[in-house]
Amino acid sequence: MTAATDTLAKGRALAPGFYGLDDLEVGDHFATSRITVTESHVVGFAGLSGDLFDIHMDDAFAQAHGFPSRLAHGLLGLAMVDGLKNRAPVRIAGIASLGWNWRFRQPILIGDSIRATITVNAMKPHWNPERGILTLGFVVCNQNDVVVQEGETFLLCARRASCADAPAARQDVQGQ
Repeated sequence: MTAATDTLAKGRALAPGFYGLDDLEVGDHFATSRITVTESHVVGFAGLSGDLFDIHMDDAFAQAHGFPSRLAHGLLGLAMVDGLKNRAPVRIAGIASLGWNWRFRQPILIGDSIRATITVNAMKPHWNPERGILTLGFVVCNQNDVVVQEGETFLLCARRASCADAPAARQDVQGQ
């Protein structure tokens, strides 16, 4: 698979702003900025998670198994992409994550710069009429536009977004 833009469903490219579930349509999409995976990220995540597996911590081990260097943890890539989503200029009135369906396609190496294209894949009502469930699809690419991870998250969302609903840190996105 190649660049995330090759896999986009037809839909609107979302402008910066704060969106509730009712403001979105299936196919809407936006791109995140990039983040470069550093040695500190990998070592910090290993310490936090307790995942000290050799493929993440030992260059010689990784090279002996056909990789150019140590690999970032797959879950570190997922966590970083969720952070990119949460600070993108397109903000969604999310309340809570309901789960993830995720695949690791290619390794993420220390020094790789990753970004995501995020697409609204589905929307459905919730038992609470003020909420809904949003399915967001992610395609994560490295600096060479190689897809390294992809999947979906299921997000409990407010149905309507307004400036009054947005936390103060998000309100400045409205004016962009």
